[in-house]
Formats: sequence, C-alpha cells, structure tokens
Amino acid sequence: MTQTLEAMLSDGGDIVELLRNQQTGPNAYPGVPAEYSNWRSEQLAWVQTCVLFNQSYHMVDLEVSGPDAFAMLNYLGVNSFKGFVPDRAKQFVPVTPDGYVIGDVILFYLEENRFNLVGRAPVIEWVEYHAQTGKWNVTVERDERTAVRPDPQNRKSFRFQLQGPNAMKTLEKALGQTPPDLKFFHMTTMTIAGVKVRALRHGMAGQPGYELFGPFADGETVRQALIEAGKDYGLTLVGGRTYSSNTLESGWIPSPLPAVYTGEALKPYREWLTANSYEAKASIGGSFVPDSVEGYYLTPWDLGYGLFVKFDHDFIGREALEKMADQPHRKKVTLALDTEDVLRVQSSALQKGDRAKYMEFPSAVYSMHPYDSVLIDGKHVGVSTWIGYSANEGKMLTLAMLDAEHATPGTVVTLLWGEPNGGTRKPTVEPHVQTEIKAVVSPVPYSEVARDAYADSWRTRQPA
Repeated sequence: MTQTLEAMLSDGGDIVELLRNQQTGPNAYPGVPAEYSNWRSEQLAWVQTCVLFNQSYHMVDLEVSGPDAFAMLNYLGVNSFKGFVPDRAKQFVPVTPDGYVIGDVILFYLEENRFNLVGRAPVIEWVEYHAQTGKWNVTVERDERTAVRPDPQNRKSFRFQLQGPNAMKTLEKALGQTPPDLKFFHMTTMTIAGVKVRALRHGMAGQPGYELFGPFADGETVRQALIEAGKDYGLTLVGGRTYSSNTLESGWIPSPLPAVYTGEALKPYREWLTANSYEAKASIGGSFVPDSVEGYYLTPWDLGYGLFVKFDHDFIGREALEKMADQPHRKKVTLALDTEDVLRVQSSALQKGDRAKYMEFPSAVYSMHPYDSVLIDGKHVGVSTWIGYSANEGKMLTLAMLDAEHATPGTVVTLLWGEPNGGTRKPTVEPHVQTEIKAVVSPVPYSEVARDAYADSWRTRQPA
C-alpha cells in the first residue's frame, strides 16, 4: 500500500525540520541545455533583442473538461470568473479553508467546458483531488512534467515563449503577416510553418511576447520556424540555467510553500496525497526558521495577489479571506543587495576558514522553497523568497515580502544569508556561517520596462 503524506508527516517528527532537511534541491529545468550560449547573453537578450524559452518540459499540465468544469474551478479559485470566456487565460490562485495559498498556475480557457492548467504541481494536485472526491461532473487528464515521467520525450503539448523588443518582428516573419494585436492574457490561433498553434499574449520580464503551444509532435517544426524567422532580429535561445532568473526582473514569486501540512480540514487531502507527491518531496531552505510550519504559509496579499481576490462567488477559503481583507498585509518588494556585501560573501570562498553560503549565478536558490529572514536593527520584518543575479540590472536581487511599514522604496534592510548552525543536511548546502547583507527596498517589478508593461496586465491586476 502506498504511504500517504499524512502518514509520512505523522512519522517524521517536527515538520519544519523534516522539510528543511529534505534531500531535494531547487526545481529542475530539464529538456533543454543549461546554456545555449552563456547565461549573461541569454539574460541580456530578453531586454535587448528577443528570446525563445522552451517551457515544454518543466511544468505540469492538467486538462479539466466536462459540464461542471467552469463551476468547479470557480469554486476552487479566489479569482472572479465573471466575463471569463473561451480564448482567455488568467493566473489562478486557490487557497486552503484557512485562506493560505496553495500555489498558482496559469488557467487557459480553451473552449466551452474545457480548460488547461499549467504550472507547479501543488495546484494541479488540489484540482485533481476535488475532481476525484467531489460531486463534480468533470474529467481530468494530467500530463506530468519531464523530470518525473518514464517517457520524457512524449509529452502531450509543446510550450514556447517568444519575448523581447524584437519578438513581434520575429513572429511576423514566422507568420508571414502582422501578428494580431491582442490584449494581455487573450488567446488566438495562428499558423506557423503549416502548423496550427494556440497563442497567448503574454510576457515574462516585461517585454512584449506570446506563449505558443500545441501538440508535442509539432513542437520542433514550430521551434525551427521561429529560430529561422529570428535570425535577423537577434533571437537567442534560453537554457535551463538562465530560465529561472527572469522572475527577478518580472517580480513573480514562484515558490510559495503549499499551505497543506497542518489543519484537520485538510487531513483527507493529506491522506489522498502520497509520499511521492510534490508536497512530500518539497524542501525549504534559508535563514528563516519559524516555530511551526504555519510560519511559512502565505496569504494572497503577501504574494501581491490581493487584487485577484473577489468575493463575488463562493469559494474555498472565502470566509477566512473576508476576515483577513481589512487586516494589515505584508507587501511584495524587490531587494537590491549591496554590491560590496555580495562581494564579501563571494570572496569568502577564496580563503580558508569560515565561509558564507555560496551564491550560485545567476540563480542562488538552493531549495524548492527559499525563505530568508529580512531584518531591521536585528528585528524580523519580512522574508526573502527568491534570489539571483540580473545582468540587465548589474545587481544581485531578491524578491521579498515585508511588513508594510518597512516596504517603502529606499528603506535599508538586512538580508540574513545562510542557514543556522552551519546549515541543514540538504545536498545543496555546504558547511557555512550566516552573514548579513545590506539591501535597499526597491519596486517590484524591479525592471522599469517590466513595471510599465505590467501596469495593465497580469502581474498587477487580473484582466476580465
């Protein structure tokens, strides 16, 4: 009999210690080379020319269809579904009965009674659970991410993202005509190299672009057509090493810990999840160590999703969020780390004796769910959740959530870098000592281009 998450947690002792010492590193980005050229040039290209991301391998896809598909998803998400019609998409955010975020994915409304959810596994599993255990007339079909499937080259769909200042020129050449002028998160169908392709108006670092998807067998034909079309426009392929760093400029926090490890109401769900589930393998890293795992749970407002919460429909967690709505909320910010302090951390590797936690480039994330303490005068004022280097900004940046009174741009804070007591037992953690790094609170998105581009898009408010 397969062990459940609930049984694993019951046998594992303190949940915080269990998750902090999981033998799992950061999420993998398989199926593509680590670098096609070099990660610096690949980062610069999404601002200067255009890039092609191959997203066909690292995310889970879930198709949800049937007469009750719309109603079930409406019940599971904090988002309003008013005006949500086919050929639209939205960032879909479910919460627990206590109002804490399980995760977020992109929800595609493909056609009447047929949807696709794409992203990390926690939301996918939450939807699968309710489809299987609820009274909904729906069918779900999961297309597993490459890293954990036995046939990695046999996915259902390809998924590319074309973005950057020259993305539209590249797409126009590939199409042989001017691309349609769609609003953000609106979809259409295009023909590229004789292949029908679904297209979502989208962008990941503030630059214009499209997400393109279709049957996996057609993927290479479409990819080669885009590469050929982009030759005159500086099209650059982006590898797995570079991919996860784009969020530093766009401001999306990809790593909320699914808030499902405690609570009697969620016990049936933990009994449904297996010991091989995402939640059972999830690792936590960083300097922030709360008294209980609930200290890692996040609200929609923490993540900048407060504007998504609409009380115009009944949904799981609504009562809890109604109570939270008028309470003080943390604010999502970017922290620009002090260059001299970063150099001090890096230079410690070039000496014997005590060393700081090593910072990998361009992404310094070393667990599935990073949580570092942010301090002012030694007092905890928030958490940093994603860290890495931007060649476009020439800075080491983190995405953080701070108490509102300390979230004003220009405020100087301290990032506590490294884990206590020499580090946990994760294989990505070497013996080290904690150190403090000065940082300046900055806007999110950090990139001025991204702030302008996302002013009326999915990073800041949900389109109809």
